[in-house]
Amino acid sequence: MITEVSTLTDIAFEVCTALDSAGFVGVLTGGSAATFHAPEAYQSKDLDFVLTLRGKGGERALEAIGFHRNGAFYLHDRTHFTLDFPSGPLGVGDELVTTWDTERRRGRPPMVLHVLSPTDSCRDRLASFLFWNDFAGLEQALHVATAKPTQVDLELIRDWCGREGQTKKFEIFAARLQQR
Repeated sequence: MITEVSTLTDIAFEVCTALDSAGFVGVLTGGSAATFHAPEAYQSKDLDFVLTLRGKGGERALEAIGFHRNGAFYLHDRTHFTLDFPSGPLGVGDELVTTWDTERRRGRPPMVLHVLSPTDSCRDRLASFLFWNDFAGLEQALHVATAKPTQVDLELIRDWCGREGQTKKFEIFAARLQQR
């Protein structure tokens, strides 16, 4: 149940579980995935889910947990967090993302959360720096890489930056990461 003290992660589990029960696979992405991986370092104000499989009744599933549509977003009376569903497909830069992490919470009912892996979350946040010179995105990528050092594949990120034609910006990322 969503309350005034629910965290972004609590709400992500609620939303993803509701979508899952309606036949949807929603993957937490963007800044909200960065918050999931590095909650002490970065706090998103909204939750972004990319739907990878569609079912029927998604809006009813969200209404059942208290969300209502307001234009392009979904709002809830008990939280300041909003929901957004950016159009897919799920990807970072020119690469499609076809796998993600699935976290589970025990309880009644059991809960599920599909979320970008730490490596893909890092790439997702780094993309805004690579393509739009967004230094906030660079900082978010650094926070994820620092919070999950054994789960972020820097070699994969370096190769991806090279394929995106952004080797110099990867070097900035790597140098700043080394300073932490």
